[in-house]
Amino acid sequence: MPPHRTPLAVLVLLAGLSAVPASARDLKVAVTIKPIHALTAAIMEGAGSPTLIVDGQASPHTFALKPSAAREIFAADIFIRVGPGIEPWANRLIESIRVPVITLVETPGLTLLDRRTGASFEPHEHGTEEAHHDEPGDDHDHDSKDHDGKDHDGKDHDSKDGHIWLDPHNAAIIADTIADFLGGKDPEHAALYQANATRLKARLTALDAEIAGEMSPLKGRPFIVFHDATQYFEARYGLQALGSVTVSPDVQPSAKRLSELRAKISAANAACVFAEPYLNPRLIEVVTEGSASRAGTLDPEALALAPGPDLYFTLMRAMAKSFTTCLSP
Repeated sequence: MPPHRTPLAVLVLLAGLSAVPASARDLKVAVTIKPIHALTAAIMEGAGSPTLIVDGQASPHTFALKPSAAREIFAADIFIRVGPGIEPWANRLIESIRVPVITLVETPGLTLLDRRTGASFEPHEHGTEEAHHDEPGDDHDHDSKDHDGKDHDGKDHDSKDGHIWLDPHNAAIIADTIADFLGGKDPEHAALYQANATRLKARLTALDAEIAGEMSPLKGRPFIVFHDATQYFEARYGLQALGSVTVSPDVQPSAKRLSELRAKISAANAACVFAEPYLNPRLIEVVTEGSASRAGTLDPEALALAPGPDLYFTLMRAMAKSFTTCLSP
């Protein structure tokens, strides 16, 4: 029996009943996922704290919006999400709210990568959205797209990988976008937001150099990921996955798929097969059985990490450590 889901209309009603106007001194910012929440928290330091919507071990791809979370979004002055592919549960919600929405995949200047498909990677449904170049500070146009990620002219923009935060260069651009938008809504703290963003970007530059040095010896070492969420990290640091175990984290791979991966791992002499937190370890045991491949764990969406302003740095360093531990000769 499918899990109970509260109808969207009920969520809208409950959230609307609880919403109260926010003062300029108490800017309310709701953010969907932990990595973006961390960047936002660093920018808001000294002026307030953002609210995290997808908390705990929940995946943004399968998250079920509860009335309490809906109330937080409806009461916010700003709602920040990555894009339709990463948080599909938010696609219909934002058509019903008047809260300004920042959709980060639309940020000008981002490095956007195509979804990986074909022999190595199966087509999958999340993590994709093509950029639309709205100016920072513009309110989200709720009527510009249908909830399935298409413009009203029917053009499909489901071609880009949405895990944009795993490139520190993208994170720096996201930081500027958030600081500009917050400053426009809260002029009293605009200078603080900009100063915090400047400090954050300096830390991101140092982090990027640190990880680049650690990843350099690992170039050319073949590996398999559980689901295709690490492409931006790979592209930034010269790594390359052979494929993914599953189409998306909530879809169990078929027996045929597992058999194909075992053959690929054997033929390519893959150094490592990466699981993700809270995954059934038997899946990785099946695909590595009879091979010399090691098993590792990657947490690209920070499911196992505690939220906070430093989470982004913890996440990226943990990713680097996992790659180094599993791929080093």
